Amino acid sequence: ISIQHSHPAAGYRKIFETVEELSEPIPAEITGVLPSWLGGSLLRMGPGLFEVGDEPFYHLFDGQAMMHKFDLKNGQVTYYRKFIRTDAYVRAMTENRVVISEFGTAAYPDPCKNIFSRFFTYFKGIEVTDNCLVNIYPIGEDFYAVTETNYITKVDPDSLETLSKVDLCKYLSVNGVTAHPHTDTDGTVYNIGNCFGKNMSLAYNIVKIPPAQKDDSDPLEKSQVVAQLPSSERLKPSYMHSFGMTDNYFVFVEQPVKINLLKFLSAWSITGATYMDCFESNDSMGTWFHLATKDPAGYMSSHKFRTSAFNLFHHINAYEDEGFIVVDLCTWKGHDFVYNYLYLANLREEWEEVKKAAMRAPQPEVRRYVLPLDIHREEQGKNLVSLSYTTATAVLHSDGTIWLEPEVLLSGPRQAFEFPQINYSKCRGKKYSFAYGLGLNHFIPDRIVKLNVQTKETWVWQEEECYPSEPLFVPTPGATEEDDGVLLSIVVKPGAERPGFLLVLDAMKLTELARAAVNTIIPVTLHGMYKP
Repeated sequence: ISIQHSHPAAGYRKIFETVEELSEPIPAEITGVLPSWLGGSLLRMGPGLFEVGDEPFYHLFDGQAMMHKFDLKNGQVTYYRKFIRTDAYVRAMTENRVVISEFGTAAYPDPCKNIFSRFFTYFKGIEVTDNCLVNIYPIGEDFYAVTETNYITKVDPDSLETLSKVDLCKYLSVNGVTAHPHTDTDGTVYNIGNCFGKNMSLAYNIVKIPPAQKDDSDPLEKSQVVAQLPSSERLKPSYMHSFGMTDNYFVFVEQPVKINLLKFLSAWSITGATYMDCFESNDSMGTWFHLATKDPAGYMSSHKFRTSAFNLFHHINAYEDEGFIVVDLCTWKGHDFVYNYLYLANLREEWEEVKKAAMRAPQPEVRRYVLPLDIHREEQGKNLVSLSYTTATAVLHSDGTIWLEPEVLLSGPRQAFEFPQINYSKCRGKKYSFAYGLGLNHFIPDRIVKLNVQTKETWVWQEEECYPSEPLFVPTPGATEEDDGVLLSIVVKPGAERPGFLLVLDAMKLTELARAAVNTIIPVTLHGMYKP
């Protein structure tokens, strides 16, 4: 991770520029050799439209959702992309202005409307965005593009067509769920969401969506809340982006980045307020870990884990070992909200300015926390962690809380290991060795990193003026080794003749096997999936 590139040409700006969708898939030019067994689609979500008419979107998470697909078939590769026809997109196109407020961009009332129609719009209440730019995942036989609100969008993974807008509130008492569900081997999907309950009491709800139904009915119809975790503060739920799941437990990390519900509810009557305006940091609570059992599901209220403040977006993995739960996380130190640093204006600055801004931001660190399951009162003040291979500690305090200190797995100044991926089908919830991530250099993605979480050894792929995206792991059919497979990443090399390419790396050594390049820039993508 010590290899640091600098980007004086600021080529990274190109991944934050609007592109047009394609009318049909275009062929890619392959160099190297694609594994013969690799056949399927890499599906990725991200922003593709960064302004409407003369109105800009301000935040990384505001651009209109675009779906990208690299198809691999009999040694041939094609690339295709389409905007998702969300309400946010269709209405923006129709009116040539921002109509629905996004994460960091406010929509203003239609200047053409008179006071009466504005008055009635106000009473219709909050219009929540359905701009599903964050991820795509399967539920049963269907595929959904998602953000973090209550709206998810059913899409066709082959034609990239938009099928329907689904309101999760129709099925579940949640105000939204994360874009990072967990899936069991049988296809059961778990997720977690905020719930503003009766009398404004707050909880985090873990939801369960069953696998594809025999009678072809929609699994969402049979979805349910299986466990409820309390909020540390009544009117202020913590922001959550992902959670952990082992064979028998859910792990939820309650971070000091809070959503102020009163601000949130009043924001909508104030013209020009955004989601970003509703976040605030709690500078005294630190970070709380919560556990819930999986089957039967239930909150473990007597396990009160505490540690110092950090931002958390991505869980890497979690597993049980000898009466402990090992939790590996991509953290950012402190309670200052990392999203404050992801405004497009910051990301489009000259390199020296980008570096300067990152100096003030929270520092990234990959950490391992170890949570003891059995807590003995008499062990007060002593380290409860007896796993032979970790330096993480847990100490019981007299007030019944357990203070955690992490083991650092990877740390470098303003060098983040983020957008982590593992060999999910083999290792989710199991003891494992390898994580793969996108290296952020002062928030700019410029390398792909493999981390051995047991030995802390790292491998790096990077290339001059190249900006990769989250690497997805695809196992070799019949593989026995955890890292026997390939990594797929979309890389942008702005100066090149064919500036966008699918990169295929050998996951063992992080050496390049092949690339499939197209003559178009591909804007930043956040998350995605490989569909065999």
